[in-house]
Amino acid sequence: MLLTDPVTLENDWVRLEPLSPDHSGDLAVATEGLEYAWYTSAPTADGIPGEIERRLAWRAEGHMNPWAVRRRSTGRVVGMTTFCNIVQADRHVEVGHTWLSPSAQRTEVNSAAKLALLGHAFEACDAIAVELRTHFHNRQSRAAIARLGAKQDGILRNHRLGPGGTLRDTVVFSILPHEWPAVRLGLEERLSRG
Repeated sequence: MLLTDPVTLENDWVRLEPLSPDHSGDLAVATEGLEYAWYTSAPTADGIPGEIERRLAWRAEGHMNPWAVRRRSTGRVVGMTTFCNIVQADRHVEVGHTWLSPSAQRTEVNSAAKLALLGHAFEACDAIAVELRTHFHNRQSRAAIARLGAKQDGILRNHRLGPGGTLRDTVVFSILPHEWPAVRLGLEERLSRG
């Protein structure tokens, strides 16, 4: 299976559905309360249709595979996530462009989504490396990535321009195939504790 193939991924906690304009309404509601996150690129409610269009264009170009994240306990779409920076020839992918509604943060949703995405990358797509990147100042995201069992590869200094001309340092983590079994067990254990 290719990293770019649109496919539904699910487990007991989340259903990752190939992103479509049909998700616009729920995603607009899910953006409420994200204004505090200056260091991340969560869209505004008004920006959701354009963000869906942009991610679908990148999928058509072969660079991204985007999903809407549906929380199974409520049936609501609570965010987006993607495979991005896909290099199919090298079986290399990044999990990124992820944002979750404040109501889904620090719940089972992120761990369950990562379990589904990483399982798909390593088990169905035979990935040789999965990267996760975040803004240096996004300490919540950095801690969550480290808890997954991902290893920090380094920091790309002045990697991108951010809001208002700020310079973003990007922290790069990765998980390799031989690390996936331990990462999977850690995620399953965390999810089993509720």
